Amino acid sequence: SRATEHDPRVAERFELYVCGVELANGFGELTDAEEQRRRFIAEMDEKERIYGERYPLDEDFLKALVHMPPASGVALGFDRLVMLATGARNVNDVIWTPL
Repeated sequence: SRATEHDPRVAERFELYVCGVELANGFGELTDAEEQRRRFIAEMDEKERIYGERYPLDEDFLKALVHMPPASGVALGFDRLVMLATGARNVNDVIWTPL
């Protein structure tokens, strides 16, 4: 998610809780390709430090990101919504594909 304009240490994001259950989370999309590249590199550096391997950067994604307009998104957890509607105490009680 993108950082706020007034404090780059803080991200533009939120979570929606109802009765103690997280139903959704959302954030302002990071559309700055150079910042995304910096984050990808930092993540791969850490992966290499811990696991001794790294993946190549998704250059197609970074090229496309340059053209992306400001955006945001919200992901609603349908399983969480079903939990709330049915009174289930555990998400495993409402998942239709058991492990």
